[in-house]
Amino acid sequence: MRDKRGNVHFGAIYGIAAIIVALAAGVALLGTSADAATSPHAAIDHSHDLTINQPDAMHVALTDPEDLVPVDELPVVKGVLGFAPNVAPAPDRDYRAHVEVVLDVTEEVMRLADGVEYRFWTFGGAVPGPMIRVRHGDYVTFTLQNHPGNLMPHNIDLHAVSGQGGGAEATLVSPGQQATFSFTALHPGVYIYHCATAPVGMHIANGMYGLIVVEPKEGFPPVDKEFYVVQGDFYTKGDFGERGLQDFDMQRAIKEDAAYVVFNGSVGSLVGENALFADVGDNVRIFFGNGGPNLSSSFHLIGEIFDTVNVEGGRLLNHDVQTTLVPAGGAVMVEFKLDVPGTYNLVDHAIFRAFNKGAVGQIVAVGDKDPSIFTERTDIRPFDPDADQ
Repeated sequence: MRDKRGNVHFGAIYGIAAIIVALAAGVALLGTSADAATSPHAAIDHSHDLTINQPDAMHVALTDPEDLVPVDELPVVKGVLGFAPNVAPAPDRDYRAHVEVVLDVTEEVMRLADGVEYRFWTFGGAVPGPMIRVRHGDYVTFTLQNHPGNLMPHNIDLHAVSGQGGGAEATLVSPGQQATFSFTALHPGVYIYHCATAPVGMHIANGMYGLIVVEPKEGFPPVDKEFYVVQGDFYTKGDFGERGLQDFDMQRAIKEDAAYVVFNGSVGSLVGENALFADVGDNVRIFFGNGGPNLSSSFHLIGEIFDTVNVEGGRLLNHDVQTTLVPAGGAVMVEFKLDVPGTYNLVDHAIFRAFNKGAVGQIVAVGDKDPSIFTERTDIRPFDPDADQ
């Protein structure tokens, strides 16, 4: 065991350690077997105790009889789009359908902030582009139309699509062209779509993104209000608030030095007269996306807590969440109840983006106060640290 100097060889040490581990494992196995024999509860498998809210399956298979119906026998449904902050209507059916979606591309000058204009490249003439909403298992025929008055080629990459480029290669069209492809919505969830024409970052940075929602077959739980919000970062030659028509600045974009970080395409799109309204007691759902192209979002609602968060727009649920991280090119679905009246600010909690670059929105809750939950200020007076307490 020891050499001439009295030292133990490393090999002997490893051998002894292996024997100890083997003995410990054997004792543990024997103990488990004995416990199982005497107690019906001791044999319970706890290997998944930590997978709280973990979906039962890694993938929801499309194996129902409706999923086997040939495409040419499916009922044809025209896709109805939702323009932010309004959502697309939920599929009001319990069967698979062939959904036809048509989306146009326009390039147009619109408001970025008060006194600031920008030449946006858009899906559907809006930033974000309109929400698309289908049911898990639907067969979708998608047509992209590039307006003849545009200057650039465009396409679309729908993150809900399983296939080459998410449809990007199939839909690459020059001005005055349209292209069509089809796909099956294999995965339920909330997904970003965006233009993927080179330079991809520039097309996204000019406003070419939106959400496609693939509802589970059973639908989402009912709520009182639903809203559609997407964050994006913009890179202009001028700094924040510099007036006039602003051009895109590629070097600024490469440095990720956003002049603007906004919700729904412009500063103030969701504040004041444009705020979202709900009633006290309403359960509210927000489909929130982050078009990027660069910055992640620390999505937060000041004065409320997200009761439920579909993490990254998937089936994994989290609860009682203060701030949820949404990566560029990602999405999330949050739900919460408005308990008391007030004006609640939606922000990117990378907080200078909110108050210095535009990432602020508002939800106004109207209704009766409940002092058992929250009171306004009840007292104010001078503070004297030397006074008797």
